[in-house]
Amino acid sequence: MSDDAPTLDSGLDRSKAARPLPKPGILDIHAYQPGKAKAEGFAEPVKLSANENPLGSSGKAHEAFASAERSLHVYPDPRASIIRAAVAERYKLEPERLIFGCGSDEVFQLLNQTFLEPGDNMVQGQYGFAAFAIGAYACQGEVRRAPEPGYRIDVDELLNCVDDRTRLVFLANPGNPTGTWIPFSEVRRLHEALPPSVVLVLDGAYGEFCADPAFDDGLELARASTNVVVTHTFSKLHGLAALRIGWGYAPLEIAQAVDRIRLPFNTSIAAQRAAVAALADTDFQDATLELTATWRPWLTQQLGGLGLEVVGGSAANFVLVGFPQIPGRTAAEAEAFLATRGLLVRGVGLYGLPDHLRITIGLEAHNRALVDALADFMAPREAMPTPAT
Repeated sequence: MSDDAPTLDSGLDRSKAARPLPKPGILDIHAYQPGKAKAEGFAEPVKLSANENPLGSSGKAHEAFASAERSLHVYPDPRASIIRAAVAERYKLEPERLIFGCGSDEVFQLLNQTFLEPGDNMVQGQYGFAAFAIGAYACQGEVRRAPEPGYRIDVDELLNCVDDRTRLVFLANPGNPTGTWIPFSEVRRLHEALPPSVVLVLDGAYGEFCADPAFDDGLELARASTNVVVTHTFSKLHGLAALRIGWGYAPLEIAQAVDRIRLPFNTSIAAQRAAVAALADTDFQDATLELTATWRPWLTQQLGGLGLEVVGGSAANFVLVGFPQIPGRTAAEAEAFLATRGLLVRGVGLYGLPDHLRITIGLEAHNRALVDALADFMAPREAMPTPAT
């Protein structure tokens, strides 16, 4: 929620207002702020602020996207049949239980719309992804944030927030912006303790980057349950962020309910074709995972060597880095300094982490340039070179 946004009196008679007024709560929502994309003086800065795939996207996906050029006048298939069939085949899922959206963000929004009414609440972690809460606030629902000790989801803290008006629990695993994760045994314990009327939403946007055998994205749990939804996106591993396509796997009754309010034609022809091609290009996926697995520990070690606190256990394609609360060494100053070198990272103050920066794992040259720049930033002030302009 924004501290400085104008608010509306819930008792105000909007029919007598001098101008149209949004319903209560809308102006209290802090609009989502994406990672920065521009740096003064750089036509093409190194963008490590949005967890985009540094390898781009599959060449096969590019070809499939281009094939839609002659179909611009045609409405897309509202059922997204080609990508529905491809996802169902790849993950051995029932196609009728799949939900497709304009990114997984839309799937979250649809679930909030389907289950929340004024006075209901949803539960998420303290540092949960902003899109979870935005959709709940838009439904005039209450958002409850469970503490995350050590920047990690705590199942007992989540359960402490659940009551008779809880309708949804959102869990990103690994989390964003923390990168931390919990083993599937804890996810199962959470599910078993939840009332059967509560929907557990497992956001797997970064799940492919976690190779630990104790991790599981929950698809089999969703298959066997009446109240579990698992979501995935084509934006990260597959590098199709511009095309905005995500999916969810849900109990049939939930999928059918969501489909009643899903806008028609919400995924484009180009996005559907590119997603099918990207899903089939396992070589590109393997290269992406190898890059992350190689440079994530390297970046963690190098930044730790500079005296910075790297939040441990990231299983995503980024790291969360803590900075001292010392003038000249703060996260905000580091973000500004890096921008003068053409390096864009993500400030996460709006997530309640003003002393941290989220940094995407980039190509080798990007990662080395970042470490060199932060070494200059953290150097004793008298030895610190003047940033280039």
